[in-house]
Amino acid sequence: MLRNTTARWGTPAQLLHWLIALLIGVQAILGVSGVALPLGMAKLATLARHKSLGITLLALVLVRLLWRVVNPRPALPENLKRYERTLARATHAALYALLIALPVSGWLMSAARGFPVSWFNLVQLPNLVSRNLALYHLLVRVHVALAITLALALALHVAAALKHHFVLHDDTLRRMVPGWAPRDRDASALNKD
Repeated sequence: MLRNTTARWGTPAQLLHWLIALLIGVQAILGVSGVALPLGMAKLATLARHKSLGITLLALVLVRLLWRVVNPRPALPENLKRYERTLARATHAALYALLIALPVSGWLMSAARGFPVSWFNLVQLPNLVSRNLALYHLLVRVHVALAITLALALALHVAAALKHHFVLHDDTLRRMVPGWAPRDRDASALNKD
């Protein structure tokens, strides 16, 4: 199924979701290990990969947002309380905002430090700001704060998906996993009796 339906995410949305999730994990590893490395070629190479993947992640998130705008979205489960619906929408909005703000802050941070940002040494990106060490130090704090906030939002997102699957027994998680069919409602109703 290519396009989303009101009951299930389409294949492009699923693939973008899981690819973005994978890249977030790789980015966390590269970012933490890159900062921890001593100054040298290994540090520069690790941080260059981190920057390139950050730009890739930004592009994928923008594609995912566009896909979300032009496709129907599966409805939230009917058993959710009003505050849970609000929290779900707010968490998704926060995830998108953070996934845009984090790479942009990293891009700005590099420019403020005077380091160019390129995409895998294939495309040189423009410096969005002039070299400014005070701005660089501010952006380092902003980048770290955004990364921590993203980690918290992701933890909430994963916890909610697991709650839907293991506690509420609905199809919220199943409709985002490729090849995982929705539960047979009649069979699950029989198992509960």
